[in-house]
Parts: sequence; C-alpha cells; structure tokens
Amino acid sequence: MDGFFRTVLRNASDYPRGQHRRGFARLPFRGLGRSSARISRLLLILAGLLPALIGQSAHAQPPSLDTKVAAFLEAHRNQWNAWNVPFEDGKILHDLVRAGRFRNILEIGTSTGHSTIWLAWAAAKTGGKVVTIEIDPGRHAVALENFKQAGVEAYIDARLADAHDLVKQLPGPFDFIFNDADKEWYLNYFKDLDAKIAVGGCFTAHNTLRIYAKEVRDFLDYVRAKPNYRTRIERGSGEGISVSCKTRGTQESSRRYNPAG
Repeated sequence: MDGFFRTVLRNASDYPRGQHRRGFARLPFRGLGRSSARISRLLLILAGLLPALIGQSAHAQPPSLDTKVAAFLEAHRNQWNAWNVPFEDGKILHDLVRAGRFRNILEIGTSTGHSTIWLAWAAAKTGGKVVTIEIDPGRHAVALENFKQAGVEAYIDARLADAHDLVKQLPGPFDFIFNDADKEWYLNYFKDLDAKIAVGGCFTAHNTLRIYAKEVRDFLDYVRAKPNYRTRIERGSGEGISVSCKTRGTQESSRRYNPAG
C-alpha cells in the first residue's frame, strides 16, 4: 500500500503548476494564496486516489454465492463418505428444486451435509429454505461447519433430532422432500408426510434403484399405486432418486403449490 500511495503522489506532482491554478483558481478559496495552491494539489492527489481506491474496494468484494458454493462442492467432490449422496445425485436435487421453484424444502437424513448444500444452493435461488434432520450429533456438527464453509448456512434450518418423531410434528406444507434416511422407514416417512405435501410438490427418495431391498420395493409399490401421484426414477449416479409429485389433493391436503407466492 505504501508503494501505491507513493506512485499516486508522484503522478500528482507531475501536473504543471499552471494547470493546478487553471483548474482551481476560481474556487472560493482563491484569495488564500499559497494555501490555495496547497489545497489545489491536495484535491488533485485525492482525485488521483479515488479511482484506485474504488478499484481496490471492488476487488475486495467477497465472491458470489454461486462461485463460493461451486468451488466448495468441486473441492470436496471425492471426499464425501457413503452416508452422503454422490455428486451427480446432488446436482439432480439442485436442478429439481430450481425447475419446480420449490421453497419449502425438507430433508430427512443430513449426514454431513452434501445433499443439503445442493438443496440450499437451489433454495437460495428460489427464495426458499431447507429444514434438514440428522440424528447423529457428530455428523450434525460436521454438517454445520460444511454449511458455513460453503456459504449456505443462512438457507438451512438444521435439526438434531430423531426423524421418526420430528417428521410427525412438523406442520408443513412442504413443496419438496428428500428422504435419504433409514430405508426400513421410507414408507412410514411418506405416510406421515403425504398430507403435508402441497399439490404440485414432490417427495423424493434416494437409493430407489436398490430393488433388491424389500423396504425400497414396498415404498415404491405404495407410492406408485397412489392415484394422485406420478412417480419416476432419476438414475443419476446409478443409485436412483424416485420423484413422486402430487397431482391433486385429498380432503386432508388441498393446498396447491404456487411458486409465485
């Protein structure tokens, strides 16, 4: 910074004295004699400093959220453990939320936060927020730190709780739900949340191409048989994400999802 100021001062001193006088002689302090000249030189110096200071201020701005999140996800791309979704599946979740302009998002099974960051990144663009539930204190603590590093903590309401209990207590309605918790409870989670899913909203679940797992088959059979849902499977990494979107309501759930408000 000292070198920067020396350069500016040296440049300012190169102005011809006559130019100083011509530029500032008509100012109200023209009768101050030598003081007028000093003030003129000072104003020239400040005029030279201002663009550089503005430029430095612009360069000092923090990176955009998109830049920060993308850099974090790329840097940690191959560092997530088996309790987190693969990179490809996280991107699918992000794109689903953005395409549907979903705002009220619930995640069951935070782990250390990989899928949550993708969801929160999308929520930041739709004006939404993610409620995420994790039962393990250690994973919950790591997730909180990851959210801060990724820059998305403002878009996440992280709960340390047993989802078996908390899901029943959450009021809803939810526009988008991602379930990546205990497979044997997939069907129970869906039944507990069915009435809280807005019409036009979607219930998604991970690992649904594991058709060898009875719990997954039971869940898929049940939701595919629901006349007011349409279900498809996104292959992604190969683990599969089922996407079941509510096409019409029931007596218990009649609110249609309106992304505009």
